[in-house]
Amino acid sequence: MRYFPAFHDLSTRPSLVVGGGEAAARKLRLLLKAGARPVVVAPAAGAEIAGLASAGALTWHARPFEAADIAGCSLIISATGLSAVDAAVSEAAQAAGVPVNVVDRPELSSFITPAIIDRDPLVIGISSGADAPILARQVRAQLEALLPANLGRLARFAGVFRGAVAAQIGEGLQRRRFWERFFEGPVADKVLAGDEAGAREAMLGLINGRAVRQRDEGSVAIVGAGPGDPDLMTFKALRRLQEADVVLYDKLVGPEIVDYARRDAERVYVGKSKANHAKTQDEINALMAEHALAGKRVVRLKGGDPFIFGRGGEEMDYLRSRGIAVEVVPGVTAAAGCAAAAGIPLTLRGTAQAVTFLTGHARDGEPDLDWASLAGGKQTLAVYMGVSTAGTVARRLIEHGLDTGTPVAVIENGTRPEQRVITARLEELDGRLQDYGITGPALIVIGEVARQALEADLAAELQSAAAALPRAVAS
Repeated sequence: MRYFPAFHDLSTRPSLVVGGGEAAARKLRLLLKAGARPVVVAPAAGAEIAGLASAGALTWHARPFEAADIAGCSLIISATGLSAVDAAVSEAAQAAGVPVNVVDRPELSSFITPAIIDRDPLVIGISSGADAPILARQVRAQLEALLPANLGRLARFAGVFRGAVAAQIGEGLQRRRFWERFFEGPVADKVLAGDEAGAREAMLGLINGRAVRQRDEGSVAIVGAGPGDPDLMTFKALRRLQEADVVLYDKLVGPEIVDYARRDAERVYVGKSKANHAKTQDEINALMAEHALAGKRVVRLKGGDPFIFGRGGEEMDYLRSRGIAVEVVPGVTAAAGCAAAAGIPLTLRGTAQAVTFLTGHARDGEPDLDWASLAGGKQTLAVYMGVSTAGTVARRLIEHGLDTGTPVAVIENGTRPEQRVITARLEELDGRLQDYGITGPALIVIGEVARQALEADLAAELQSAAAALPRAVAS
C-alpha cells in the first residue's frame, strides 16, 4: 500500500486550486461537497468557476500562480495541464510540506484523489494508487449498485443515538456488539425503508430494554484459512475473521489473510511448525478459553482445514468441556488446493479411484502407518508435513510393494506466488528434495496421477540437455 488512506477536514483553512478549466472545475465540485473554502488562481476561468466565484462559493484570483499562494493552505490541487506550471506548483507545495495533487501527474503528487462513493456521512474511497483509475471507477460502479441509497440516512440515524447508547452501555465490547446487532436487525431495516418514525420508536425500546444490559457470552470459531491464497478463503471464514475480538493465528497463515481482521482486534501469533512452537498446544487452549470466558469472540485461525491434521478436534473438545460455544469453519485443505494449483488431479478415472491423506510427521523418526495398505490399490497418497521424513516414507512404501518408478510431485508453498513444483520417481524422492532445497511447507503427491507432470519435467530436462550439447562441443 503506497498511499495511506485518510479523510481530511477542509473547513478550517483554504484549499488552493491552480487552473481554471474543466479539470479544475471537477476538483472544485468535490472540494465544495466536502465543505472546503476553495481559492482559485488562474489567469482565466471557465463559466462554471466564474459563476461560483460570483456566487461567493469560492475566491478567484485572475492571475498566474505565485509560490506565495500556498501559504496557509490545507491542500493544493494543480490542474493547469501546463507542465512547467504544474511542476512549479508541486515543487513549492512539497517544499512547504503542504499536500499537493497534480491532475494526471502522480509523480508530482504527494496525495491522490480516489473514486468516491458518497452516502454522506458514509463515504468510501477506492484507489488503485494512480495505476489504474478506470479500474477504480469500475469497482466504484459495482459497489454503488450493491449499497442502498439510504445508507447515509442510516449512518445519521445511528449518530443521533450514539450518546444514549454510550450512556446505557459503558463497556466498549458490549457497546460494539449492540451496534453490530442494530445494523443487522429490523430497526436498521426500517430506516432504510424510509420509516424513521417507526425506527425511532423501536430504537428507544431497544436502548431501554433489559437485553441491552445483558453481557454477551464469548465464543470460539476454529477457522480454516485454506492453503495460502487469500482468494481460497470461504465467505464464512472471512465473516468470522472480521467479527473477531481476538485472532490466534499460525505460521502457515500469511499476513495478507490476518489483515482481513478488524484493525482493533487483538492478534496473537501462536506459530507452530515442526519442533518449533511459539506456544504449546496447552497454552493455545488456555488462551482461547481465557478470552472466550471474558466474553470475547475468538478466532483460532489455521492453515488448510482445521480437521485435517490441524488439531482442530482436540481444541473443539477442550473448549466444549469447559462449556464454551465453539464453531468449526472448514477450509480448503492443502491436498485439494495445492494439487489443483499444480494441475494434478487427486483422482482420475481408470487410474486412481481413491485418495488417502496421511501425515509424514513423526515423533520418533518414522510415521506409524499401515504401509501395506498404503502401497496397494489404485490410489493417490497425499502426504502432509512429509519433507523431513520423505526418504523413510518412500523406502517403506517400496518395501511393501509400491513400484520404485511410481511418479511423485512435491508442491512447495502451494497456491502462493512463490509456489514450486518438482517431480521425481519414488526411489529418487529424498535426493530430489535435497537437490532442490525443498524445506516446506510442502505437499507430496504419490501416485499415477502425477505421471503427466513427471513426464513433462523429464521432457523439459531432455530438451534443455539437447540445447546445451552443441555449446558444450563448441567449447
